[in-house]
Amino acid sequence: VQLQASGGGMVQAGGSLRLSCAASGRTFSRYAMGWFRQAPGKEREFVAAISWNGGSARYLDSVKGRFTISRDNAKNTVYLEMNSLKHEDTAVYYCAVDRASLSVSPFPSNYHYWGQGTQVTVSS
Repeated sequence: VQLQASGGGMVQAGGSLRLSCAASGRTFSRYAMGWFRQAPGKEREFVAAISWNGGSARYLDSVKGRFTISRDNAKNTVYLEMNSLKHEDTAVYYCAVDRASLSVSPFPSNYHYWGQGTQVTVSS
């Protein structure tokens, strides 16, 4: 089982990035998926989650209106569209697979498969 995150990079404040997370080894279309991030010296933080069918989503308050999570189950891929990026969004971003289908949980303990992370750096 592998989750491959990509799309990170360096961008100026106000810019945009689109992260992708492709799953292989099994099908995750029946499970909720999420994005977390970890900045240097800080704990891992929930960013967004989406239910198995895309019908429900949850966001960290500070990213609401700027980030959008989506998924393409045919491609076994989840996306995080990030707009109006701020310096405080700088972190390593991780995708993860929930143990359930509808929970859109913000708690890392609910997730049992994790990707390797992709670095997002926003210059002010």
